[in-house]
Amino acid sequence: MLNQATVDKMQTMKMAAMAEAFHKQMESGQWADLSFEERIGMLIDTEWTSREQKKLSRRLKTARLRYQASIEDIDYKVPRGLDRQVVLSLSSCGWIQEHHNLIVTGTTGTGKSYLACAFAERACRSGFSVAYYRSSRLLQELNVARGDGSYGRVLSRLAKVSLLVIDDWLINPIKEPERRDLLEVFEDRYERGSTLLTTQLPVKTWHEAIGEPTLADAICDRLIHRAHRIDLNMKGPSMREANSPIKKGGKAG
Repeated sequence: MLNQATVDKMQTMKMAAMAEAFHKQMESGQWADLSFEERIGMLIDTEWTSREQKKLSRRLKTARLRYQASIEDIDYKVPRGLDRQVVLSLSSCGWIQEHHNLIVTGTTGTGKSYLACAFAERACRSGFSVAYYRSSRLLQELNVARGDGSYGRVLSRLAKVSLLVIDDWLINPIKEPERRDLLEVFEDRYERGSTLLTTQLPVKTWHEAIGEPTLADAICDRLIHRAHRIDLNMKGPSMREANSPIKKGGKAG
């Protein structure tokens, strides 16, 4: 009865994992030789691990990453100029801790989006909050927010996230209201959060692509300053073609 009362209290205190582990300890004789300190330590470890896993699940759900990617699954066999040591160094997330940015450039099919999601997934596992957007979706959300009165709240939410991933940066021409929206976002995040950009455009062309010299200067300064870079250069078929089950001149097996 006393043991069941203890389990019930753990459940009431929302310590379900610890309660289940305690119940298993009571039912199994294999724990009898352990000291009190060892048994309580194992119970606490079980509860802590369960809570951390739930936090990670929430961070990944909130991030809404495009791919279920991981650093461990990155393909280095396809020649595209991807340095394993650079990836491993960045996977420590020190650049996020220091509020630096990361720019991944390369032509279509070089695996930019997957790489970005792998870094974002590692950030989630390291305890950082993440938000993933395709560039067009981010601009659309800011445009809607300007019209419905939620603009300030959206900017505040974007400012607070540890890592903001913007995929397909500058894939479409930027209009006048959008330039100012982006400057607001990047100004709020400058030296307070990290931004990861993937783009087909070389960095040296960004100024012209953004347009309006004054705003382009301000946006580029906040993104490029303190930014790490990965430049992908595909040799041979694209990552999509290389990984496709359908090969040229044949059918999927």
